[in-house]
Amino acid sequence: MSRPLLEIRGVCKHFGGLAAADGVDLDVRPGEIHALIGPNGAGKTTLINLISGELRPERGTVRFDGRELNGLPVHRRVHRGLARTYQIANVFSAFPAIDNVALAVQALDGHSFHFWRSVRDDIRLREEAMAMLTRVGLAARALTPATQLSHGERRQLGLAIALASRPRMLLLDEPMAGTGPKSSRQMVALLEGLKGQQAMLLVEHDMDAVFTLADRISVLVYGRIIATGTPQEIRANREVRAAYLGEELQD
Repeated sequence: MSRPLLEIRGVCKHFGGLAAADGVDLDVRPGEIHALIGPNGAGKTTLINLISGELRPERGTVRFDGRELNGLPVHRRVHRGLARTYQIANVFSAFPAIDNVALAVQALDGHSFHFWRSVRDDIRLREEAMAMLTRVGLAARALTPATQLSHGERRQLGLAIALASRPRMLLLDEPMAGTGPKSSRQMVALLEGLKGQQAMLLVEHDMDAVFTLADRISVLVYGRIIATGTPQEIRANREVRAAYLGEELQD
């Protein structure tokens, strides 16, 4: 078995008296989709923020590819190979889709604030941005301002922006949230197509998507991982059913 790409050991984070992460141990293997599920308020987004560098743990370590990340800012983690999406798409609404992705490519190159070097005049940036839009099924909407994209298309754009940093691992924070059945199916198909190319830590409430996509699933309840296993093992786990899944997955 290969060494985990992401290793989280004993990570803790409190907000007042609330333990959002309470000694979390978790690992994600190269190329796998590892889903993180749990009830609202369990600490899932907090854990994503601790991995991405938007929050700092009080205790514990986060390692990526064997190297400790503690103390590294977000942009340094991106350069290490970590990229994330957000529950609310983080885009420049007035810019066309292609410009949003081109800016992400430019940021990876380390000169995102050289505005005199317009992304619209840089053929290489635009070609790479178009390749990312094609990859997520948005090539036909490349010149459409982000504000005119549907909610599902904005989710696709957020994924294209994350992919623009050429990550080794994606942190996906509820990519199906707020989408209709058709958009959810499209996103599941997109993520299936990426499977094996990038490792993914997937936070999602859509259990059909989780059990379709995940190689392994971890269940987070009140800041603690109560179970990790294959989808079949999680379905059969009585503690998981009692704490979270309830009757939803009854045979």
